[in-house]
Amino acid sequence: MKTYAPLRKEGPVDDFTDYRKQGGVAVITFQNPPVNALGIGLRKGIAEAIDKAAADGGVTALVLTGGGRCFSGGADIREFGSPPIEPMLRGIIDRAETSMKPVVAAVHGVAFGGGFELALGCHFRVAAPSAQFALPEVKLGLIPGAGGTQRLPRLIGAEKALGIVLTGNPVGVDDARSLGIVDEVAGGDPVAAAVAFAEARVADASALKRARDLDVSEPPDGFFDGQRRKIERRARGLIAPWHCIDSVENAVTLSFGDGMKKEREYFVECRESDQSKAQRHIFFAEREAAKIPGVPKDTAPRPIETAAVIGCGTMGGGIAMSFADAGIPVRIVETDAGGLEKGLQRITGTCAGSVKRGRISDATMKTCLGLITGTTDIADIKDADIVIEAVFEDMDLKKEVFAKLDGICKPGAILATNTSTLDIDDIAAATGRPEQVIGTHFFSPAHIMRLMENVRGRRTAPETIATVMTLAKTIGKVGVLVGNADGFVGNRMYHCYIRQANFLLEEGALPEQVDRVIFDFGFAMGPFAVGDVAGLDVGWRIRQRRAETRDKDERYSPIADRICERGRFGRKTGAGWYRYGEGSRAPVPDPAIEEIITGVSEELGIERRDITDDEIRERCFHALINEGAKVLEEGLAIRPGDIDVIWVYGYGFPIHRGGPMFHADRVGVKTVYETLSRLYDIHGELLKPSALLEKMARGGKAFRDL
Repeated sequence: MKTYAPLRKEGPVDDFTDYRKQGGVAVITFQNPPVNALGIGLRKGIAEAIDKAAADGGVTALVLTGGGRCFSGGADIREFGSPPIEPMLRGIIDRAETSMKPVVAAVHGVAFGGGFELALGCHFRVAAPSAQFALPEVKLGLIPGAGGTQRLPRLIGAEKALGIVLTGNPVGVDDARSLGIVDEVAGGDPVAAAVAFAEARVADASALKRARDLDVSEPPDGFFDGQRRKIERRARGLIAPWHCIDSVENAVTLSFGDGMKKEREYFVECRESDQSKAQRHIFFAEREAAKIPGVPKDTAPRPIETAAVIGCGTMGGGIAMSFADAGIPVRIVETDAGGLEKGLQRITGTCAGSVKRGRISDATMKTCLGLITGTTDIADIKDADIVIEAVFEDMDLKKEVFAKLDGICKPGAILATNTSTLDIDDIAAATGRPEQVIGTHFFSPAHIMRLMENVRGRRTAPETIATVMTLAKTIGKVGVLVGNADGFVGNRMYHCYIRQANFLLEEGALPEQVDRVIFDFGFAMGPFAVGDVAGLDVGWRIRQRRAETRDKDERYSPIADRICERGRFGRKTGAGWYRYGEGSRAPVPDPAIEEIITGVSEELGIERRDITDDEIRERCFHALINEGAKVLEEGLAIRPGDIDVIWVYGYGFPIHRGGPMFHADRVGVKTVYETLSRLYDIHGELLKPSALLEKMARGGKAFRDL
């Protein structure tokens, strides 16, 4: 067997591990809270402890376990990009696997990424009922880099292993046991169970189960090519998912050593790619978004045990399902029994569709639906801890609703509005508790989309903010706090993006060209296809409301209004920017739309010209970045990363490009500024670079420096 030179102590190694003997078993406990990330300090500690146990003749077996709340959350991502420092995780796992003494992983909480790979390198695994296993690297634009794609297929088969590697989703302890990942589920203390398990293996001289030595059960012919076809659309433009398949296939076709070499090559390629850097940026930005200046860390959120939603339309129903999915009882208020029944039937149909697609079980659906009740009497929600209004986007209506809620709801209840554009302070003024009023802007479909853009009013209390930010996490959303302004952050920026897309139509482009360019950039759909899915009538009503206050000297495109005037509201009416066949979701370019567009160009005296794909990208994305800079100038967004999180989770900005502000840094802020300056000279005031963008460009700064 391979031998290792003893490690020299470098730094406070003992701070990262606890080494104790229980009889003949050495118990090595990781001590790197909060998630026992496998940074250099912990890696050194584990390596030294394994060496110590190997050299101790009184030690007959080893147990590796995590202190605190979990086994290990995986690698310390902050170390990526720095020169590698020995011992590397691959070497530590090799130490454990090649040990002549039984090594047992005692797992509680999560064993994710490198933590799971370390457990796979142990000879046996004992797990608590709380244990979860995952290889989530693909979600960071990576593949497992310490043997996960080679050991897991040898342990449970290539087909099942690829499912775990390719989705990155956690596997609970029961599934882990049935798959063969876990050898024993502990009824009580997993460490005590692991020690007993190790002693039993020593007593009966059990053979050590080394994953590297196991044969891989081969999948059916064509399995890997089939998986490649399956991910073709969702993995468009990405590197990591394809390498996940390649690497698991190597476990079938190559020796363990050769497979490990290829895995390392793929991992390094992914780690150094721009797209992995972008995905890691979003990972950290999502966590930073939870830190709110002005809200002390010790601010206690109010408990949310019951909820209510006003309005049982598509959005209200989706919000209600989000609560029910999290186990929170929710009551929906609708003005009439017919509308309520229709809304509840829509919710039931949505849940049934999820069961049919295998997303949830029938039992889960029944539990979810059992938590949702309806009423036509608003007084029935008087005891709710939070009420979210999701009625028509009309200020007078919303004020009327909030005035009623103020008189009905208990004193501590939070009153939230799902408005996407309206003034939170005006809505709060209809109540006697403005400190408990906040915006909770969900995105459609609300039960699926992850973003929850929370809007702070002028008098919103820190406790209200802390409660709603905590609630977002509870119901599976990513909460981002923003300031109160027309369109807040996301829709304000989207307006500038879509406005340039409309101008490009007036000047010579067609919807299908613009949508193709945006699709090729990485969005699931271009802006015009998105409009058809969302419904064009919603934006039309907002534009009609704003018409009286719009600057008449500012350029405005009437194309979308002309389309709506013909009753073309998108997919739901069979025609919008595109036309749709009976029962079809496929957009088909329509000559009638080209006629409307060319008519508007002629009416405005614009001579149509050829529009290049580069111009479409520059006009749309640089306008988006510029407005993001203005949002930061005005303090509506706390940090650039918050904007990126909003756009990735709320508007489908490709995560492998990291959001608009990260994208600006990749392109170069100076380049963005110079391009906008050129476009400003050609197209006027709406493309004038912001003061912040100009200052950053002249100072050689990037958004990551803010």
